[in-house]
Formats: sequence, structure tokens, C-alpha cells
Amino acid sequence: MRDWLNKVFRRQTDRFEIESDGDFLSLVSGVIHVGANEGQERDLYARHNLNVLWFEPIPTVFEKLARNILPYPNQRAVQALLTDQERKEYVFHIANNDGASSSILDLKEHLEVWPTVGFIDDITLMSSTLDCEISKLSAANYEGLVLDTQGSELLVLRGGVQTLKRIKFIKVEAADFEAYKDCCQVSDLLNFLRPQGFRLLTKTPFAIAPSGGKYYDLVLRR
Repeated sequence: MRDWLNKVFRRQTDRFEIESDGDFLSLVSGVIHVGANEGQERDLYARHNLNVLWFEPIPTVFEKLARNILPYPNQRAVQALLTDQERKEYVFHIANNDGASSSILDLKEHLEVWPTVGFIDDITLMSSTLDCEISKLSAANYEGLVLDTQGSELLVLRGGVQTLKRIKFIKVEAADFEAYKDCCQVSDLLNFLRPQGFRLLTKTPFAIAPSGGKYYDLVLRR
């Protein structure tokens, strides 16, 4: 999705002095990536020789992800919808851009930024939490957390408080406007993560709404 966004919003983002938000990859031994889609960052992670744990909820997209990471022995994928509750049913909305904008939340001002993006199907998924899933695995090699879950990032974090204690860097995509109905926004994420010991390092805009709101990549460090 990011390559597409960069092309669409190249003129807007050129207005800003963009800092690198991928520098932290050289400072961690592994990454937990929630909202994997098809694993577009797999080559980037491989260049940093990282252990990677991918989470992707959509069954058909997960199949593509699993195939895409086959050549990478340090990367593995888990099919799971992560929120702040275990075993809760959610209606998950599938988006028409290869699932990249899919969410448990309804679209709102997202439509003003990407008017051609919409939902084309709904599926019912049972949720888990990051802490629950990590408890089944060895988490020692994962010091970075990447979140791209289309407005539900705060739910993922609330369900991963124990996991956060072992995380050094977080990269999260978020807007400062209501892109999805009742979605978490930049201020919500910062207010939650500061008491967890994280401070904001970079705030890189990559898309602008007609109302003036922006989408950002945020990188935080403990």
C-alpha cells in the first residue's frame, strides 16, 4: 500500500522535511508487524537480517503473505485479528485495494482522502490479543513493533501491554482526524504510550485530507 500512497501523495509530502523513520530497524533484532497485508516490507526486513513475526487477519491475504515469506527463514506469519479482547466476534470489512484498507471500523473521512477506496465484502472473525499470541511464542527476538491496522491500533496496544515491556521501538500509522469511524488518532496513541515509557522520535506525514488533517508514520522509542 505504501508504494501506492507515495505516488498519489508525492506532491503533498514534498512540502515537508521528511525524516527517515526506518532507522530503528538497525537497532532491533526483530519486528512484530501487525497488519501485514501481503508482507510488502519483507525484503526491507531481510536486508536488516531481522526476525519477523507477521499478523494478518484476512484468510485470502494471509495465504499470499505465507507464500511471499517462504524464501525468508527468519520470518513467520500468524493468521489472527488482534484487538484488546480475546474471542470476541468482529465484522471485518474487506477493502477493494487488495485488502490494504480493510478494518473492523467503518470508513469515514478516509473517503475524502481516497475516494476510490471502499469496502466490497464483510467477514466475521474471532479476535485474539497480542499478549495472548505472543505467550504462545518466543518473544525474546522481537524488539520492534509495527502497527498498520486501519484505525484499531490502540486496541492492539491495549491487548499487548505485557508485550510492550519488551519492545524498544514502535512504528505506527495514524491520522489526526477521524479517517475511520471512532478510530484512534495520533493524540490517543501518544497519550496511551507515554505512560508506557515511550517518547515520540519522528512524525512523518504522508497524506493530507481536504480538511487539512494528515496521516502520519509515528516512530516512538522507550
